[in-house]
Amino acid sequence: MKTKIILDEDEMPRRWYNIQADLETPLDPPLHPATGKPATPDDLRPIFPMELIRQEMSTQRYIDMPGEVADILRTYRPSPLIRAERLEKALKTPARIFYKWEGGSPAGSHKPNTAIAQAYYNRQEGIERIATETGAGQWGSALALATKFFEMDATVYMVRSSYDQKPYRRVMMEVWGAECIPSPSDRTASGRKIREEYPDTPGSLGIAISEAVEDAATHDNTNYSLGSVLNHVCLHQTVIGEEALAQFASIDSYPDVVIGCVGGGSNFAGISFPFAGEKIRGKKPDTRIIAAEPAACPTLTKGLYTYDFGDVAGLTPMLKMYTLGHTFIPPSIHAGGLRYHGDSPLVSRLVHDGTAEAVAYRQNEVFEAARLFASTEGQIVAPEAAHAVKAAVDVALECRKTGEEKTILFCNSGHGNLDMYSYDEYLHGRLVDYEYPDDLIREALTHLPKTG
Repeated sequence: MKTKIILDEDEMPRRWYNIQADLETPLDPPLHPATGKPATPDDLRPIFPMELIRQEMSTQRYIDMPGEVADILRTYRPSPLIRAERLEKALKTPARIFYKWEGGSPAGSHKPNTAIAQAYYNRQEGIERIATETGAGQWGSALALATKFFEMDATVYMVRSSYDQKPYRRVMMEVWGAECIPSPSDRTASGRKIREEYPDTPGSLGIAISEAVEDAATHDNTNYSLGSVLNHVCLHQTVIGEEALAQFASIDSYPDVVIGCVGGGSNFAGISFPFAGEKIRGKKPDTRIIAAEPAACPTLTKGLYTYDFGDVAGLTPMLKMYTLGHTFIPPSIHAGGLRYHGDSPLVSRLVHDGTAEAVAYRQNEVFEAARLFASTEGQIVAPEAAHAVKAAVDVALECRKTGEEKTILFCNSGHGNLDMYSYDEYLHGRLVDYEYPDDLIREALTHLPKTG
């Protein structure tokens, strides 16, 4: 069996897969934050271009990729599917472990897959600037890159703890011409309010989203862009899984287990949705699909499946999702990304329906898996991707016990070259093995909107 499966450039998928077409019942609609009624396209027009709104609400199984978007993506796509043979040997497992390597994009992660599409659709409608948030910095880097391709400006509100821990992510954004602001900031009313109430806050994605949405809503030339969670974001990422389907077909194989890490859900959706679609349609009903998240922000494993705001200030539509409460602020000692208080409604639905399952890991066991991967496969992966590595290792060890020769696929969503602060904390024993306390989760959930 081949070690590296590579598709030709002209084999890159030219359409995105929309899992909404295969759900047994329609997805619960987003609710207007003020009225509690289903949000309409007109409600979303102040911050999103119309084509993205259409994609958000579409139930069409496949949506064509614009030629200009495809031309940019194919400078680094299709990404390779690689067999981790040395990892298999180290684990003494009969399982076959494959990973989809998304670290070869200019921004070093899977995030440009949607950033480029979103920048394109905004530019088509005459938008000159995009405001967004970023946690660990991968999304902010990707959007800075994408807006540069289309001669647009970008303003990125970066969670303050990450801004301090990962200065080179900020530099990367600035090289591509973006403005990077630590959040909460004094630029917005929502940021100033948080700073007055909690002057020492490490920030959160919920706070940064409030700032970016407020920025977009108060400037006519500016729209808002989100790097995860929303349906159209998950849609754009399915180029990963569509490629993987073709790559496995080329070697006459198919994964028994598909794994992705989860913060908001874009990485997991990208690798798993095409396989989940085949599972739902009955073509491959036994495929096991695993979402791996941090114990420091355990939305899928400890959150409630209900309506909640996507941000702290309550400016965004309410989404039906697994949530820890929109006031949830993860600890600054949490080393990776994956810090969002909620999850993609589509990812949440798959977990709620039992199509996918969720697991949560502590920080040190995640970095232990990442170090094992680096020592066997050579690549130092992002802390976020390390959660998927850990899940893959666990499944492979299960196979060692049972003797099953399962095929495992995980999404290796990005490199860790700009995450050395976190690795240094781990190597020198300073990384706190943190699990968010249940009593604090219960307290955060008391702030859910009444419709929840």
